[in-house]
Amino acid sequence: MSGYTGRMAAHMQNRTEGTRHPRLLGGDTARSARAESLVDLSNRVLDNRQTRTLDSRRKPAWIRAQVPGGDAYLSLRSRIEGLGLHTVCQEASCPNIGECWSRGTATIMVLGDTCTRSCGFCNVKTGRPPVTDLDEPRRVATMLSDAGLRHVVITSVDRDDLPDGGAAIWAETIERTKASCPDMTLEALVGDFKGNHEDLQLVIDAAPDILSHNVETVPRMHPAVRPQADYDRSIEVLRRIHDGGLTAKTSLMVGIGERDEEIMTTMRDIRKRARTDILTIGQYLQPTKNHLPIDRWVTPAAFDQWKDIGLDIGFRAVQSGPLVRSSYHAEEHARAVGTTREA
Repeated sequence: MSGYTGRMAAHMQNRTEGTRHPRLLGGDTARSARAESLVDLSNRVLDNRQTRTLDSRRKPAWIRAQVPGGDAYLSLRSRIEGLGLHTVCQEASCPNIGECWSRGTATIMVLGDTCTRSCGFCNVKTGRPPVTDLDEPRRVATMLSDAGLRHVVITSVDRDDLPDGGAAIWAETIERTKASCPDMTLEALVGDFKGNHEDLQLVIDAAPDILSHNVETVPRMHPAVRPQADYDRSIEVLRRIHDGGLTAKTSLMVGIGERDEEIMTTMRDIRKRARTDILTIGQYLQPTKNHLPIDRWVTPAAFDQWKDIGLDIGFRAVQSGPLVRSSYHAEEHARAVGTTREA
């Protein structure tokens, strides 16, 4: 056996049967938000079966994104589509797709385009994924081998339907990409693997230059925003990444119902408990009327303040701004912490 099949078989020999509890794949965000939540936003979550519409809220002047287009954008899109790959830029409706793709950078998404979780902020489709594409790691490495990039970000959907959460495919993708692109630094953005430490360790052992896991929001908001995740579990993922000797990175979004003081407390908690190196903070933008509504528009001055605080408390790099996303200007983060390779 080789590739995913062989790795999976070897990995699962060390796993105890029945350690995972079956859960519904996907789900109803409104229903999940009501179940034993510390905060209940169910009266603000729209129901597809009803005809309610959200009042339009005019975006402030500082929320402006580049319209996708141009030769570089079209060339990168052609390469991605030609190999049958997915990007989080497209699937999550990232506002920076025009700017990033025009610069020749994109965030590749592995393990398909269907997520088994139903986070209230995310535009990636939820459901039962199709048969896992075992050739995906090879195609990702092939595309990146001639992309001419100095740094790449690879992320994935959550695959709670797989026995290892997709860890073996993650490891193969990282290893193939590193072998095909020795002059390129690689950042992997992973889920929490349902808290299974052996699955996470498989990815840590593959040794990407930066390993990211997004906390996304403050502890109080987790039951509504990330109903199938857990704040403390995410902190543990980040701690293990740091303890494994890798550069750790995480991201927070604001404007979804948290308070300023909660953001600052969460920043300090992440740094103290997990020793995370890189932090990004950005404005939540509601992707459709069926997602959690925007609670407020955060001003650029507040983002600047959080950046200063983040650097003061020990983060080695902080990217904070209205349109910042986890992968936005990721090469700059890598350069700031010294992981980029010199030509």
